[in-house]
Amino acid sequence: MPLVNTKKMFMDAYKNHYAVGAFNVDTLLQCQAVLEAAEECDSPVILAFSSGSRDFFHPGNIKDILEIVSKDMHIPFAIHLDHGKNFEICKSCIDEGFTSVMIDASNYDFEENIHITKEVVDYAHKKGVTVEGELGPISKRNDPRFKKYTDPEMVKEFVMRTGVDSLAVSMGTCHGLAKFGPDEKAELQFDLIEEVEKLLPGFPLVLHGSSSIPEEYLNIFNENGGELKGTRGVPEELLEKVAKTAVCKINIGTDFRVAFVGGLRKSLNDFKDRFEPRYFLIPAKEQCKKIVKEKLSNVFKSANKIGKMEKEEKICH
Repeated sequence: MPLVNTKKMFMDAYKNHYAVGAFNVDTLLQCQAVLEAAEECDSPVILAFSSGSRDFFHPGNIKDILEIVSKDMHIPFAIHLDHGKNFEICKSCIDEGFTSVMIDASNYDFEENIHITKEVVDYAHKKGVTVEGELGPISKRNDPRFKKYTDPEMVKEFVMRTGVDSLAVSMGTCHGLAKFGPDEKAELQFDLIEEVEKLLPGFPLVLHGSSSIPEEYLNIFNENGGELKGTRGVPEELLEKVAKTAVCKINIGTDFRVAFVGGLRKSLNDFKDRFEPRYFLIPAKEQCKKIVKEKLSNVFKSANKIGKMEKEEKICH
């Protein structure tokens, strides 16, 4: 399948009660790991670039590079800007071939957030690009806005006035290594999701700050020279549950990066007499593939969905 935006992806995810995984990538090797894992799982997937990772990767040529490495694959995938902070960065990504952008104007007041988001939506939709907004915000634990949950009534007004295609809402997660405090119950605001679904049936929501930080990958990281402490992720059983709701996209950054760097750290220790980069990068890539396949198959439940989507499209036509 060709490079796509997220519209049909999310429609199918909503209808069939699963979520599409969006993985934050920094390098071509990580992109290959995500795409290969998704291909092997027969799953849609999203490659998410922050503005920093886009600058590091190669702005202007990302689409061309990814179309080359994916030319023999059949899965639909989107190239997505994560947390674009202004119209200019979103426009640049749209113009260079990103198929999806997130405009995160959640630092502004409600009216200004609407104004900025609508400006991006108007430009993106002319180019066939889908837009994710944010109304929350999804912050870090040291942010004074931490755990300020999104108001469902504001969601309806926001979506109606902006025309945004999906929306990240604050429902109990946060960015960073510690999603919950050591004595805090790990929970998500499922009532919030249900309220939004009543007000906007069929509309896709997005969950940020969703890494679980599995002990297996954390141990590999720390046993090979790393020092990640105080981690507490989102339990996978909560993510499995949320993937069956109106949440059609789940973002994974920390898990994916810990797996990659942990695999790299271990291989550097394992091959002390080698100097060829592939000896160190291949194990790192394999760790990435492993965690992506685990997420797609066991948590988001998006594995083996492409064949079914194709059959349904043929029936409809």
